[in-house]
Amino acid sequence: MTGTRRTAEAGPAETGVGGGRPMVMLAVATIGFAVNFWAWALLSPLGPRFKDSLDLSSFEQSLLVAVPVVVGSLGRIPVGALTDRFGGRVMFPAVSLFTIVPVLYLGLAGHSSLASLLVGGFFLGIAGTTFAVGVPFVNAWFPPQRRGLAVGIFGAGMGGTAISALTTVKEVDRYGTEFPFVVMAVLLAVYAAVAWLVLREAPGRTAPTEPLAKRLVATARMGVTWQMSALYAVAFGGYVAFSVYLPTYLKTQYGLSQSDAANRMAGFVLLAVVMRPIGGWLSDRVGAARVMTAALAVTVAGAAAQSFAPPLMPLGTIAFLAMAAALGAGSGATFALVAQLTPVSKVGAVTGVVGAAGGLGGFVPPLVMGFVYGAYGSYAAGLVLLALVAAAAALFTATVVRRAVPARRDA
Repeated sequence: MTGTRRTAEAGPAETGVGGGRPMVMLAVATIGFAVNFWAWALLSPLGPRFKDSLDLSSFEQSLLVAVPVVVGSLGRIPVGALTDRFGGRVMFPAVSLFTIVPVLYLGLAGHSSLASLLVGGFFLGIAGTTFAVGVPFVNAWFPPQRRGLAVGIFGAGMGGTAISALTTVKEVDRYGTEFPFVVMAVLLAVYAAVAWLVLREAPGRTAPTEPLAKRLVATARMGVTWQMSALYAVAFGGYVAFSVYLPTYLKTQYGLSQSDAANRMAGFVLLAVVMRPIGGWLSDRVGAARVMTAALAVTVAGAAAQSFAPPLMPLGTIAFLAMAAALGAGSGATFALVAQLTPVSKVGAVTGVVGAAGGLGGFVPPLVMGFVYGAYGSYAAGLVLLALVAAAAALFTATVVRRAVPARRDA
């Protein structure tokens, strides 16, 4: 990993990029990430409603909200590599326009059965691949010493899931099931047009010429790819898992209404969103490995405490908010490490694999939680498992990863 450091610090971002243009590119990319993540999360707030109206089991409901997550995760691998080749100016509009199709299908015709929801959710997962578009695009516009903060700000676009949590159920109650999906289709179309008109590639960007398969194989051979994948599977995976399953958990464990549970999930998401750029900023200053280790330690404590199902006020709320802050900061720290240790020309491909790992990390826990509750009537085992995995990741970060980071960052 350390051999990639010098390569990573030589690229388009060091050719004198300055002025306001990098910030404009960052802003438009972040908005695109938020809009697409908003679309990606449309099914999650409606999960309890579909469970009641379609008489779904706990596992079927978990599967419904998890399918877009796994598709959006695996899709990041080819989309990240395609972004290295074609750039964000092409890929942001392309992904946004493609997402309009499943959004309209789900809103107008695809919500009458579990099978149709799963088909729509499968293609809705494409919206989740925008993360692998934005990271290499933003990374190229900023010098190494500012990439942690810049990519962290871009990552705050994951707050689109909070917008979905706050608005989707209310819109369905007031205007009908079709309304939020139609609104989202319009927003995606508007964003695609704006992105095509405004976005530009960073000066000096050189597209790779190797075939896609060859680049993916080369990416798979890099140690940084799998080390960061492991960390992101815990940090961002934990965030995704809670953002899609928390309404169900709160409704089942504490008897909250669907609206109250969705609002609390939105608070969890918003705190994680705020902490992501803070995690990147801290990584630029005190070291990404230190930030990641601390974030994982807090996650261990929060998950262990919540496994006892304490009263929601105040202990349960404190546990969840602590985990939200930690998982957000840890997600930001992960890509600060990616920016430090990955050659500029390979950031998209590495981001695709790491992003896929993070999404898959969010796919498994909802299924586990649904299965465990269905079998034992308790969520404790799932939360204990999260604590154990986070503890292992913290130990790995404090030893293997910290030794690989350049000494001037984490000495």
